[in-house]
Amino acid sequence: METKPAQPYMNPYVAGVGLGLVLLASFVVMGRGIGASGAFASTITAGVDAVAPGHVAANAAYAEYLKEGTTPFKDWLVFEVLGVFVGGWLSGMFAHRVTRTVEKGPRISVRNRLIFALIGGVLMGVGAKLARGCTSGQALTGGALLNAGSWAFMIMVFVGAYGLAYLMRRQWT
Repeated sequence: METKPAQPYMNPYVAGVGLGLVLLASFVVMGRGIGASGAFASTITAGVDAVAPGHVAANAAYAEYLKEGTTPFKDWLVFEVLGVFVGGWLSGMFAHRVTRTVEKGPRISVRNRLIFALIGGVLMGVGAKLARGCTSGQALTGGALLNAGSWAFMIMVFVGAYGLAYLMRRQWT
């Protein structure tokens, strides 16, 4: 079976313009910007509500995702995130980039790479809740609205990432 070569990546400037148009369409069609953390919070709320509805009803953090007589899965952000996963998979398939691998440097094991990825994901999730929005919501939607808090958040994301990259660089070289 012949494998086809991977397609080149999209020009980042063209991709950025496309992302800006998607954000504009989100405001026009849905009346709000894009983000991902709300979808995860809605999904977690639905799961907790299935096993402990009293806990959800008494918890203010869950209450905002579970309105009277509705389900969190009616939140369009859930379908947005599902679309990101499906679209990413399809894009990878069409570009012949779907492989089963773990990206890592030569000095770190697959196990430790996955542990660091999990820790990073948990920290980003906690940070998203503290910042009242994920990086996509804060950077794209908040940045487009010229929200000073969103700009400060993204500056600190880059400062923190560069600082941590300096400490972790030996794992990748």
